[in-house]
Amino acid sequence: MKITRRDILGAFATLSLGAAFGEKTAAAISTKDWTTSAMTAADEPLPSTVAGVRLVDSKIARLATDFSRRSYPPYLFNHAVRTFLFGSLVGRARGQAFDEETLYLACIMHDLGLTDQFQGDSTFEIQGAETAKHFLEAHGYPKEKIGIVWDGIAMHASPIGQFKPPEIALVGEGAGADAIAPDFSQIRKGAVDEIVEAFPRLKFKDAFVRTCADVVRKHPRAASSSFMRDIRERYLPEFQPRNFCDRVVEAPFTE
Repeated sequence: MKITRRDILGAFATLSLGAAFGEKTAAAISTKDWTTSAMTAADEPLPSTVAGVRLVDSKIARLATDFSRRSYPPYLFNHAVRTFLFGSLVGRARGQAFDEETLYLACIMHDLGLTDQFQGDSTFEIQGAETAKHFLEAHGYPKEKIGIVWDGIAMHASPIGQFKPPEIALVGEGAGADAIAPDFSQIRKGAVDEIVEAFPRLKFKDAFVRTCADVVRKHPRAASSSFMRDIRERYLPEFQPRNFCDRVVEAPFTE
């Protein structure tokens, strides 16, 4: 895939203009052979239902699960599954109708841009979205649904995502519930406990922040921020926003 002017303009929005010219960008992902990437995993199948949520078991979902399982460290794979479970519960609490398969695919692959294999000089959200896109294209997934998965992954750490359709917005809701805190007006404490029991956190708080820090050290241009944040830091130095690392530490989980 060739980086276009549109790609560069999109990268400008997060001040990662140099990502289009880095040694390893999202463009490089397209060179991978995807046709055999998820066909040989022999891991145990996921439980069929957790906290009342059915884990999607279609052919493409199984392929994506196997692919993600082999790409992620175990703690990050469990986070990806919990993201789907929490996101689904939030959607139900809001009375939203959503395509479970599309949401599952976006959730299970939403952090691939943090892995050694797929990180790069684009933001980790875009690296992951491009990885998922090429994987789904190789397996013949419908183009319009690929676009939804791409948006769900690319926007999951952005406030823009919450204004999008549920299949996109609930990726960020689920990830936020797992990394920061569930909204207990939408997710029962008992459901949270059941989800964590089924997919343990495996020292998530420390491991996740360390993983992100390693990606930033290797690819500093991939640390996204808007130009308005830069302007605020220059012209309003007295304003000190809460740091994401602190919010992870303060999350209502033991690890």
